[in-house]
Amino acid sequence: MRTDATDAERLLWRELRAGRLFGSKFKRQQPLGNYIVDFVCFESKLVVEVDGGQHDEQRG
Repeated sequence: MRTDATDAERLLWRELRAGRLFGSKFKRQQPLGNYIVDFVCFESKLVVEVDGGQHDEQRG
């Protein structure tokens, strides 16, 4: 699992945690099958993946 969240993930987590989004309970960095998802709400069967600034960087 990645230990450093992107700015976008931190911003979204601030809104999702503690049931702030319609009372839904989200977990972050959860294994789901062969994947580790950024955020998941099991009750709603909803997975959220967030791309951040690391995708803007050039790879060598």
